[in-house]
Amino acid sequence: MDRVVSGMRPTGVPHLGNLQGALRKWVELQDSYESFYFIADWHALFGLEERSREIKQNTKSALATLLAIGLDPEKSTIFVQSQVPEHTILFTIFSAITPTGWLGRNPTLKDMVRADEPLPYGLLGYPVLQAADILLYKGTLVPVGKDQMPHLEITREIARRFNSMYGVEYFPEPQAVLNESPVLPGIDGRKMSKSYGNIISIEDDFETIKSKVRLMITDPQKIRKSDPGHPDICTVFQMEKSFVSTEYAEDIFAKCVQGALGCVAHKDSLAKIIWEYLSPIREKYFYYMSHPEELVKVANYGAGKARKIAAQTIEEVLDITGVVL
Repeated sequence: MDRVVSGMRPTGVPHLGNLQGALRKWVELQDSYESFYFIADWHALFGLEERSREIKQNTKSALATLLAIGLDPEKSTIFVQSQVPEHTILFTIFSAITPTGWLGRNPTLKDMVRADEPLPYGLLGYPVLQAADILLYKGTLVPVGKDQMPHLEITREIARRFNSMYGVEYFPEPQAVLNESPVLPGIDGRKMSKSYGNIISIEDDFETIKSKVRLMITDPQKIRKSDPGHPDICTVFQMEKSFVSTEYAEDIFAKCVQGALGCVAHKDSLAKIIWEYLSPIREKYFYYMSHPEELVKVANYGAGKARKIAAQTIEEVLDITGVVL
């Protein structure tokens, strides 16, 4: 049976882009494959995105989100990366065989480097840790967006190099499960991202969502309600399509083009649609956030399941490499 492996960096309160992108795909996959989903707290530290106190709180928030969106601890192995020390053991082994040239050509590295800080080894080598995360469980499928394909290719290269160096066919070369969902725009029209400050988060109440949606840019050529609109360039419509049926979207498109839908009314409608989508998720999310003992229980249960497989992999890898007698 194919095995799915993926992680989520705890870099802040999850937002609509996370829910409608990677996390929705995770929920779909857990019913068809053996799935391992983890909170990648080591990656948050390596990426310099958060400091220690924030990582702890964000890990709690990320775990609550995974449960709130429908991941089931009995269907999926859900855990926190740092609770399975075998990740860093395999990372060390892979660091010994990975050429630095592979890491230097990582296309997203320049976007992660801060101009006022030197490049840490951990940030340069995070694709090696990512490879260890996946191959520790001999993952064969990895849900990714198109922009993450280069990262997965490094994992595949590391698997090939290990197998070639030691004359074994031990690690599989994981394949991508592409997320075909369109990138969700933020309230400023750019990709929804915490770094842009343009998100609608899982913790936003209705009035906050409404005020954020009101700030969204619509069709600059549509001055009056009766003016013909151009939905294809309207951020409100682009976001709305992710939450409604095809028939509903087509109806909104036609009304906008005909000048039968005003921008303010359209924004208010989108705010209600988002609220209806988020409300049941928020209810579960805040339940878990107010019951941290349940989050600890889930994390410990998942880490126990993960370590059984991780420990076996490390035992076999150490035997292959001859590191221990």
